[in-house]
Amino acid sequence: MAKNTGTITIKKYANRRLYNTGTSTYVTLDDLAVMVKKGEDFVVLDAKSGDEITHSVLTQIIFEQESKTGNTLLPVSFLRQLIAIYGDQLQMVVPSYLEHSMSALTGQQDELRAQLTKSIGDNPVARNIQLPIQLVEEQVRRNTEMFQKAMQMFSPFALAHSASSEEAPVKSDNSKDIDDLKTQLKQLQDKINSIDS
Repeated sequence: MAKNTGTITIKKYANRRLYNTGTSTYVTLDDLAVMVKKGEDFVVLDAKSGDEITHSVLTQIIFEQESKTGNTLLPVSFLRQLIAIYGDQLQMVVPSYLEHSMSALTGQQDELRAQLTKSIGDNPVARNIQLPIQLVEEQVRRNTEMFQKAMQMFSPFALAHSASSEEAPVKSDNSKDIDDLKTQLKQLQDKINSIDS
C-alpha cells in the first residue's frame, strides 16, 4: 500500500468489505492495523449512509488483535473499571486522560525500550516479555498523579475533601494491579526459563 499524505478515506460496505479510496484497493482490518502502526491517518465511512464509523472499526481492530495474539493489552480489571465509568460524572474526563496517558507512554517508549533491553540483555526469548515491573509501577504512579491533577482542575475542593477517604482504596487498586502484573511477569519468566532449559 502506498502511503498517502493527509487523511485517507476508507469506505465500509454492507458486505463488511473495506475499500481504501487512496489506493483504490480493498483492505482488511489487519491492513488498517498496519496503517495505524505506520502513523497513517484514516477515517472510515459507511458506504451507504456516509456516517463516520472510525471509532467502531478501531475498536473492532483492538478486539481482533486481543483475540488473535493472546497478548492482551487491556487487563480485565481495566475493562471493568472502564465499563463502571460509563454514565458516571468522570466519563467526560476519561477520554482525555487516556489520550494523555498513551501520549506520555508513546513519548517515553524509546527510553522504556532502552531500559527493557538493558534489563533483559541479549536473550532473544526474553525480548518478548512485558515491561519490567519497576517500569510499569513508575508508569502507573505517573498516570495516577496525572489523573489526580486533572480531577483537581474540575473539582479542586471535592478531590481535596475525598482524598483522605479514598486514598486507601486507590492504593489497594493500584497494589492489586501491580500484584497482577508481577504474577504475569513471573509466569512469563517461568516460561522463558523452561524454554532455555
